[in-house]
Amino acid sequence: MSKISQRLTGIKEWFQGFFYGMLFYDAYRHFQRERADLEHLFVLISFGDLLGVPILPPYYNLRILPYIVPLLNVWQRRMLREKDLTDLVDLGG
Repeated sequence: MSKISQRLTGIKEWFQGFFYGMLFYDAYRHFQRERADLEHLFVLISFGDLLGVPILPPYYNLRILPYIVPLLNVWQRRMLREKDLTDLVDLGG
């Protein structure tokens, strides 16, 4: 490739990244947070008894337990940490 075509490719990639960030990045981050919240809600409903929430574990919860075990430490820390007003403020990060 010549220097000009490399430069044009670099400029094209920069514009693609710029427009992606301008148009889609906020939606992408929103959907990531939404997915994490739904995942934590699912684990809370399924395995809330680990935190003391009185939920009887049905048979199906015990069948999916091996898939949930890697998430349990992060989930318990998130559910049990103290929350304050600053948690509601999104600082873009």
